[in-house]
Amino acid sequence: MKKMSRNVLLQMEEEDDDDDGDIGDVPASRRPFLTPHTHLPSSLVLENLGQTIIPDLGSLESQNDFRTPEFEEFNGKSDSLFFNDGQRRIDFVLVYEDESRKETSKKGTNEKQRRKRQAYESNLICHGLQLEATRSVLDDKLVFVKVHAPWEVLCTYAEIMHIKLPLKPNDLKNRSSAFGTLNWFTKVLSVDESIIKPEQEFFTAPFEKNRMNDFYIVDRDAFFNPATRSRIVYFILSRVKYQLINNVSKFGINRLVNSGIYKAAFPLHDCKFRRQSEDPSCPNERYLLYREWAHPRSIYKKQPLDLIRKYYGEKIGIYFAWLGYYTQMLLLAAVVGVACFLYGYLNQDNCTWSKEVCHPDIGGKIIMCPQCDRLCPFWKLNITCESSKKLCIFDSFGTLVFAVFMGVWVTLFLEFWKRRQAELEYEWDTVELQQEEQARPEYEARCTHVVINEITQEEERIPFTAWGKCIRITLCASAVFFWILLIIASVIGIIVYRLSVFIVFSAKLPKNINGTDPIQKYLTPQTATSITASIISFIIIMILNTIYEKVAIMITNFELPRTQTDYENSLTMKMFLFQFVNYYSSCFYIAFFKGKFVGYPGDPVYWLGKYRNEECDPGGCLLELTTQLTIIMGGKAIWNNIQEVLLPWIMNLIGRFHRVSRSEKITPRWEQDYHLQPMGKLGLFYEYLEMIIQFGFVTLFVASFPLAPLLALVNNILEIRVDAWKLTTQFRRLVPEKAQDIGAWQPIMQGIAILAVVTNAMIIAFTSDMIPRLVYYWSFSVPPYGDHTSYTMEGYINNTLSIFKVADFKNKSKGNPYSELGNHTTCRYRDFRYPPGHPQEYKHNIYYWHVIAAKLAFIIVMEHIIYSVKFFISYAIPDVSKRTKSKIQREKYLTQKLLHENHLKDMTKNMGVIAERMIEAVDNNLRPKLE
Repeated sequence: MKKMSRNVLLQMEEEDDDDDGDIGDVPASRRPFLTPHTHLPSSLVLENLGQTIIPDLGSLESQNDFRTPEFEEFNGKSDSLFFNDGQRRIDFVLVYEDESRKETSKKGTNEKQRRKRQAYESNLICHGLQLEATRSVLDDKLVFVKVHAPWEVLCTYAEIMHIKLPLKPNDLKNRSSAFGTLNWFTKVLSVDESIIKPEQEFFTAPFEKNRMNDFYIVDRDAFFNPATRSRIVYFILSRVKYQLINNVSKFGINRLVNSGIYKAAFPLHDCKFRRQSEDPSCPNERYLLYREWAHPRSIYKKQPLDLIRKYYGEKIGIYFAWLGYYTQMLLLAAVVGVACFLYGYLNQDNCTWSKEVCHPDIGGKIIMCPQCDRLCPFWKLNITCESSKKLCIFDSFGTLVFAVFMGVWVTLFLEFWKRRQAELEYEWDTVELQQEEQARPEYEARCTHVVINEITQEEERIPFTAWGKCIRITLCASAVFFWILLIIASVIGIIVYRLSVFIVFSAKLPKNINGTDPIQKYLTPQTATSITASIISFIIIMILNTIYEKVAIMITNFELPRTQTDYENSLTMKMFLFQFVNYYSSCFYIAFFKGKFVGYPGDPVYWLGKYRNEECDPGGCLLELTTQLTIIMGGKAIWNNIQEVLLPWIMNLIGRFHRVSRSEKITPRWEQDYHLQPMGKLGLFYEYLEMIIQFGFVTLFVASFPLAPLLALVNNILEIRVDAWKLTTQFRRLVPEKAQDIGAWQPIMQGIAILAVVTNAMIIAFTSDMIPRLVYYWSFSVPPYGDHTSYTMEGYINNTLSIFKVADFKNKSKGNPYSELGNHTTCRYRDFRYPPGHPQEYKHNIYYWHVIAAKLAFIIVMEHIIYSVKFFISYAIPDVSKRTKSKIQREKYLTQKLLHENHLKDMTKNMGVIAERMIEAVDNNLRPKLE
């Protein structure tokens, strides 16, 4: 057997496969995959990605059939990033537990795992990778397999993966800033360039081995940076096979880790985060990131995005670029929001209708109708005095101004982010990323159906037929729809709770304000119900989140997207749709449904024929919506920080505690990193999801809570540094990944921005009392409807509370047991209806129809104005700046010119050589004849 050119596969015809997951289980002869490429040109390797022939090697009984890594002892250099020879760089580390030293009785299982691992490592060596194994210093059961990719392997797979590499230094000059006078200020906020030096810019092109001389190769060791090396090695690790069962092959490092054959697989951090490496050749990028990015003293500084991208890859870099830009834009929104809040706070003493509620001769003498049957008492309006004062802060003219401003702000944010994103695409060489992205190994493994490509008219493999794809889409959509219905059911449960517990609070809480207990001023039945329901709603949201995350991943795995970008976009849409309903449904209920369909005391509307619908306070439901937003936003921020900061910190602390007795031993870099926490492949996805949910709260319901942008700003300033601290200190280094943009989150934000205009307009129109107050002020405070000689808000409360005759109560409400407020013949309720004795008693009056017309007119006018401004801004601000377009066109031109000229030089040189040989041959033939 020629070990250098053939795969080693375990053939186990009757063994049970104990692996987890569902990838790779397809007939090997029908599955496209990698074959050993040693001594083959890269064009053949690329061709072999589409067609593989796996030899049937039979049962391998002896370990001599495997190629095993070299075992070396740790050389005592704790900061070393190289093999023991000091020359070959460690690009990846695999960790496993030696089966011969395991304290377990499952010898058969251990033997199977050992043979699978040996077959896998043998195939890695066959694919050109170099391995070196070292036992753990602290635990001799652990073995660390260090992986190095030689120059030839890097070049081969760089071409396969279409990785862009430098052609020549960038000769385009940066335009000087228009704010030159503020350079001193921006210098304070920027990272010190003497500490983190700016990256040299290059013109780049997809790498080709046959044009290697065209690329800017000064030093072979530095041509592929550590992040690119790790990407290439991970690409190989994810596609190499290790087992064959019934003509079905198993493959990939992810599957081996999931099944426990390997404990971990990760690239190395380059040094400790608290101090620089002792190795003079180490760039100490982790140390620099911690010092200038993750440390609390750098909280006011800009992020070193180029270094983040270089160390962690474009995917991490684009996330922090977006989060930083979003936080900067929140600063403007927070300033305007605080100004509107202060306007409401300073003018609350001028709130006439609140004064009427609190006045003992007005609100103190208005008897309100019971808000539930039998157990609820009559109550005086002035018990809502404190809540009415708070409502004046949020339900003011400043709220309207802020809602309009936020409609414009969100458009500016999205448009300017597109421009910033286009700049990053150019600077980070991701402009044509979609053409470069490879299929996921899980997708490749399922490609068993042969079809004819409509464009190339050549055969290609796909994972399922059109009919199979329809079935999968139907099943996935049904599963998502089922879970959304489950969330709606939980919201209905919360509503039933509110209706039930309101009766209890109405019966137990005091009905009068005696002035001796300050709690009575705030703890009304409505307030107590709102707070407890909001807390329970938050708990249910967190529980459903935990369950649905796993369900959404299962559904997306079943759907089988082709590329990692497609996978994340599909998962993003499912998760956001669920989170949208989960987080926002209770807010939508309070804003647009609560108190809107209650009937009147003589003919109330019942839920499920049993529970009487909730009513709002006399001032509306706006304050309750504010309470709901505060609890959910605050609770979510606290919960996320506990999950993101405390849990990994505690886990690492426990690990250090267990190792403290052996801490005097010097441990190598790979063992230090192994004891850090792993970050899942979807770790960044959850960070995006958290921020987008926050973005929804900031925009969708901002008319009820102008301080939301301020809370989001404070949270995000901390979030950036907390995420940076986690990545640099608590987690293993992530495998660098490419990303062109923020993916499906961009259209989601655009959808939220469009919806936000509608929700804020409807909150002002239907949830707040702004429109009824304006209608009263301009129409019903003066003749012919009012009695005042000039426009005023006096009498507003009396005008907006309708009268009900107690004798007209139905049986459920008669015989009210509470008589502390005396016997009354009438009571008041919040609606616009004719009084008893009127020819149209209890029908909606003229005030109601004026208010409805004004609300609809307001919504139409506000929406059209904001949408017009939004579309104008979108049209006026191009997605890609003129400067960036020029750079992209210049790079394409110079790249093509450079490659073309070099190609012509090579052809000219070759033609010259051929011409010289032809002349020489002709001369040699003619000379004898002449002689």
